[in-house]
Formats: sequence, C-alpha cells, structure tokens
Amino acid sequence: MGSEPPRPYIGSTMDDPVRTDYRQHLEIETPEMVVLDYEIAGLGSRALAAILDTAILLGWTIALGILMVGLAPGDSAVMAIGVVVYFATLWGYFAFFEGLRGGQTPGKRRVGIRVVRDTGHAVTLGAAAIRNLLRLADFLPPPYLLGALAVALHPRGKRLGDIVAGTVVVRDRPLEHASVLPAEAADAEPAGVPLLSDAEFRVVHEFAERAAALPEAVRTRVAAGLAPRFAERFPTGNRDPVIFLDALHRDELARRRGRFGGRGTRAEGTRRGGGGVERLVARQSARWSAFEQLATRAARSGLDSFSAAELPDFAARYREVAADLARARTYGAPPPLRVRLERLVAAGHNALYRDERRSGQWLWTFLVAECPAGIVAARRTIAVAFLTFAIPAAAGFLLLKERPALAEELLPAVMLERADAGLERQRAGRGYFEAESDARPLMASSIMTNNIGVAFNCFAGGIFAGVGSLVLLAFNGLAIGAISSHFANLGLFGYLWTFIIGHGVLELFAIWVAGAAGFLLGRAVLAPGDLPRGEALVLAGQLAARMVGGVIVLLVLAGLIEGFVSASTMALGYRLAVSTASLIFLVLYLMNGAMQNRRLAHRAGPGATPGA
Repeated sequence: MGSEPPRPYIGSTMDDPVRTDYRQHLEIETPEMVVLDYEIAGLGSRALAAILDTAILLGWTIALGILMVGLAPGDSAVMAIGVVVYFATLWGYFAFFEGLRGGQTPGKRRVGIRVVRDTGHAVTLGAAAIRNLLRLADFLPPPYLLGALAVALHPRGKRLGDIVAGTVVVRDRPLEHASVLPAEAADAEPAGVPLLSDAEFRVVHEFAERAAALPEAVRTRVAAGLAPRFAERFPTGNRDPVIFLDALHRDELARRRGRFGGRGTRAEGTRRGGGGVERLVARQSARWSAFEQLATRAARSGLDSFSAAELPDFAARYREVAADLARARTYGAPPPLRVRLERLVAAGHNALYRDERRSGQWLWTFLVAECPAGIVAARRTIAVAFLTFAIPAAAGFLLLKERPALAEELLPAVMLERADAGLERQRAGRGYFEAESDARPLMASSIMTNNIGVAFNCFAGGIFAGVGSLVLLAFNGLAIGAISSHFANLGLFGYLWTFIIGHGVLELFAIWVAGAAGFLLGRAVLAPGDLPRGEALVLAGQLAARMVGGVIVLLVLAGLIEGFVSASTMALGYRLAVSTASLIFLVLYLMNGAMQNRRLAHRAGPGATPGA
C-alpha cells in the first residue's frame, strides 16, 4: 500500500504513443492479494466540490431562516430550534454525508470524487468528523490557503484534516459497462469458431472502439487502409470499408462469445492473452452486473440487510470478481474494463471490511461509554490542559487584585459595564443575569452552540504543534481570572460566581478536555515517538474524536443549565443543588468510561493499556 510517483502510462491502442501520466495514484492491496489503483483527486476538483457544497449550505441557511420566521416569528422556542439546526448543519453537513453516505457530499458526488481511508476502506463517521473539524485549521488564512497548499504539496493530496483522520480524496470514476462488447454483439447468436487470429481481431476491435470518436473523413481513410487486409477472405462483404469492418467486428465478437470461442487461434492467445478479454466479458458480464446490484445494496443498507444465505454468496461473488480483475490485468484488458472491475472489487472490499456500526445503539454506546473512556485515557493530558488554564487564571486574579486600575485596560467594556451595574442589582436582590422565561430556550441554544464552537476551535488549534490550544486555554484562563478579580475588588465575587456555579463544573471541564484533545495532536507533531508522524497523528485523532464527542455531551448539558437555571431567579440553594448534581453526573460519566477501559483491557489481554 502506498502512494506512487508519476509513472509512464502505455496507451491501450497500438497507434497511441507512450504518454506520461503525472496524476497521483494510491495503490491498495486487498486481503485477496488484488491491488486496487485509486487516482487521487486534485485541488481543482476538490475546490469545485467545496464551492457546490457551500452553495447548498447557503441555500439551506436562507431557507431555514425563512421557515423559522414564517412558522412563529418571535417565538423563542422555535428560534432556539432554528439555532441548533443551523449549528448542527454548519458543523455536521460534511461529516454526515462523508461518514454515512459513502464518503461523498452532494458536491463531491456531482464532481465525481470520494473520501476513503488510507487503507481503501469506506471512511468512518469518526474519521469524517475529525477531518472536517480540522477545516478550521485548513481555512487559515482565509480562504483555505493552508489547506490548498497542503493538498498541492502532499504526495497524496492531503490537507491537514486528511492527515489527522487518515483519509484521502480519490476520483470516483463511474462504472463503464460498454467497455469491450457492444450491445449488438451481446445479443448475437453464436456463429461457430473464430475466423480471425487474435492479432487480426485486435486491429479490427480497436478500430471499432475508436471509430465513433474519429471525424468521418479520418474514419473512412483508416477503414480504407484496413479493409483490404480482409477483403479476399470475405468476398461477400459490403464494399463500404466502414460498414464492412463493423460487420466483421460484430460477427467475430459473436463467434468469440460462443461455445467455440476458446478454439481456433489458441497459440497466440496463450502467448498474449489473445481473445481472453472478450471471452472473460462474455462469460462473466452478467455475474458482474448481479454483483454490482448486491454491492450497491450493501453500500446503502449495510450487510445487516442480507439474509444468512445471501452473505456467503456475496463473499463468494466478491472473490470471483477479484479473480476476474486479476485475469483482466493479465490479459491486458482495456482501461474501461479494468476500471469497472476495480470499482466492483473496491465496493465489495468496503462492504465486507467496513465498520458496520450504524445503529442508534452504537451512537448511544459511543456517547456514554467510548467518549468518557477516551477522556479517562487522556487524563494526564487533561491535567496539563487544566494547569494551562489555571495558572494564567491565578495570575490574572492576582494581577488585578494588586493593581485594580488595570481593569480599564485589560477587560472588555461589556464586563466593566456589568460590574458597574452589579452593585445596584445586588442591592435590589437581583442576580448577575436573569432572562425572562420565554427567552430562556433561545438563550440556552445560543450558549450551547457558542461554547461548542469555542471547544472545536480549541481542539483544532492543536494541529499547530499544540500552540493554538495552549493560547486559547491560557487566554480564557487569564480572562476568567481577571474578571473574577475585578468583581471581587467591587465586593461582587459571590454575585458573579452564584451565576457561574450552576453550569461552570461541566463547562470548564469540557474546555479543558477540548484543549487536551488539541495537545494530543500537538504532541504527535512534535514527539511522535517510535511511530511515523503520520501514524502518530492518526492515532491521536482517533482518541481525540472520542474526547470531542464527550465535550459535546457536557456542553449540551451545561448550556441547558445555564439557560434554564443560571439565568433564572432560582435561589442559591437550588443552584448549588444543580451544581452538585452536575458534578455527580460528571463523576459517574467518567467512572463509566473507566469501566469501559477495563473491559477493553481485559479483552485485549495482559499488558494492554487502552488510550494514549
């Protein structure tokens, strides 16, 4: 398996000169010892697909806005749903289509490209999610300059997201059924043994394949030069050389498809493959079409849709097609036929060796067991992220405690205004922020989506040797420390943290986890250990995907608490109870992850340690 440099490509016709193919290729060897050759998609096709997908997203956004306004203008609950749907579409569009629709967004399908894993397998939902979260890094500086440079320079055309996810974008060449046998020959009756030698048949066959694409004058001139070679042996043939050669070709194809197709010119056929291609197509074409239908069904519905009797039949047909591909290459079959067989083998390979976990049960297991298991496995890195946040927070608190006048220079104006209004609100018995009950759904959804977006940025920044994650963690720590100190200087420390305490446990921990996921990428870049840097990044990305999934769970809950509890008029006792309940939930969530790790270690045997 690997990417190969530009290689010479020999044309399929004897008149073609040797052409150099500068396209990038990825060769995958299947367990059946058959090599699949993928052409890697270039920057132009990927950019066009991205433009089409962006246009679709823009159209959907406009339609969603019109729908929300039309359904219930001003209704907070409806607007909250709209915010969540928009956010989920914006961040999930590419991951959903690539992970659940065979590696193709609508734009990629239209352009004819597809995302696959480095192994040639279908891309998983986790890998699709990671490669698209890293779009944040590839986009810099706008629009996609870093990603475009990576695609142009990487030997497999990978942007940063592909490197971390272990994926590659390849051309999705359409199946071409009309490769060797025209429809007329397919319906013809057997007519005895072949009359032409294999060398003669190749000349006639290649003329028939190219004739339709040639200008009429050129076609007539070439036919006039070929027809005399056969005219004496077929004196009853049509005098028009083009018609004569077409009829000769169809008649010979019918003979080679028949029961006597293997007889006659076997000496040269043994030496060069001869008429083996035609016989292979004649005998197996129907079975290839039947297998194509099964492979399409497997791609859409998974192997779970197959009955107990159909599964071994599918596997047997797959091995048969793989063997046919090897024969076609041995015979020197034309490129369209090889392309079709490669596509069929790739489809069967992906169906048989894919990750079939698509059910709701899998999603539940992923969120409640695998995600916390990933968090527990990365606990040391999370401790580093916590210190990266806590030390600047303490420094900011102490700095403003000693020099209160710096608040005017360091803090945003909105925080200064809230602090100034805090004394009056506290005297009036009001909290830091109180939203009307009908406005709380929109507030909760806005907070939730904003925090998840911040966490995504914190994670994606880790690809830059961990610097992006470090800066975001340190900046947020410094900000919360400085703000807390300024409020404390005004006697409003409790006033501020009475608001934060309800949701703060989950929210702060989630940000540390997101930063730790970014640090995993940074460590893989700087210190990959005994592994190649690419493999280290893929392993780090797999663990980070579970961690980010856990971050989403925690921030959804934190957003709901902040919108419906922290922003309410509940007494301090209720807020403390909610904070305690969120802490208990977090502990139980992580304990379930630890149990999952122990189960995996037990299955793996002594000495195995899951995680990073």
